[in-house]
Amino acid sequence: MSTPLPSAEAQRIVDLLASRPLVRLVTEIDDNGAIPPRRLAATLPDLSTHELRSTSDMARAHGLVRIAPGAGLELTAAGMELADLYDAMARWARRHAVPSPASEFSSRIRCVLDLLEPSLTTEREGGVEAGLARLRTLLIQWLADNLQVARASEPELVA
Repeated sequence: MSTPLPSAEAQRIVDLLASRPLVRLVTEIDDNGAIPPRRLAATLPDLSTHELRSTSDMARAHGLVRIAPGAGLELTAAGMELADLYDAMARWARRHAVPSPASEFSSRIRCVLDLLEPSLTTEREGGVEAGLARLRTLLIQWLADNLQVARASEPELVA
């Protein structure tokens, strides 16, 4: 992904990656390991059954998670890299107190991705703050390495 994205595609990618259920699923698995399918609802009780099903289906379709026999839902290499990207974004957001000093992790990710979205539609960083420029570079590299996310057809998103 070395060329700028059309605005609609950049928005779709941001909506996908900033989806609270996806952020919760990826970070939970990253923090605590594979989740057996029967434990998904108990592990993420703040998500509805529909959110859990559609998010895990979407994450599998995009190559972010897989079902490991005997272990459950686990991150793929792309999912682990996304978890690292989420951590870098959350650190930047916490350091800059955005969207607020006491924000939830997924809100921080949404805020950073919203700030980065306009820069995905141009070849240059164009006024992006230095710390955000680094995150923009990391995001663009992750998207280049994971074209299944950058070029996928419109998935069913869960807000």
